[in-house]
Amino acid sequence: MPVGRTLYGGSPYLGVYLRVDDRFAIVPAAVPAALAREIARLLSVTVVRTNVGESEVVGALVALTASGVVVGDDLADEERVSLEAVGPVTVVRTRQNALGNNILANDHGAIVHPEFSDTALQAIARGLGVPVRRGTVAGLGTVGMAGVATNRGVVLHPRATEAEAELVASQLGVPVHRSTANFGVPIVGACLVANARGMLVGRPTTPVEIVHLQEGLALFD
Repeated sequence: MPVGRTLYGGSPYLGVYLRVDDRFAIVPAAVPAALAREIARLLSVTVVRTNVGESEVVGALVALTASGVVVGDDLADEERVSLEAVGPVTVVRTRQNALGNNILANDHGAIVHPEFSDTALQAIARGLGVPVRRGTVAGLGTVGMAGVATNRGVVLHPRATEAEAELVASQLGVPVHRSTANFGVPIVGACLVANARGMLVGRPTTPVEIVHLQEGLALFD
């Protein structure tokens, strides 16, 4: 399955800037055309360009499933229109407003930061169209950065406990593995983006890490 290695604006933390699923890649408005083409080719997705709350860190701010998009900040009109091309948009007003950092989701379920209120949980569940539970990964509430999830598999921070891994596997309905990326960085969700067809990792990611990530995300032919 396709695997690419690249940088965004000189940074290997692709998951901070990009958010993908099996249909779309949401990327910053200023993404270079060559990178947009590479994302579309590798992941077989439609690329949607937009900032979120006037920020380029789209991956940190957006959570996404086939049912919809959730964000934690008010959107400019043009940003909302762009995101609505992907799916219905839900704004969840919460102190943990970097929703991409704080939600680990696929089309089956989601684990979210343990400090989300009941009201926020309900809004996230409606917006993403999946069951939601609070949890941590390696003791971190920023589960969206501590893991990366697709509809085929999940890769978590290498210090995720057995109990955390079991909760993620049960909630998201796919096998769980552990790995690093970007030459030993444990917050794998910040380092790469992936879907059921491929992955794009930060350039420092080693060949050994790529093999572990492919295994965890079930990306072997």
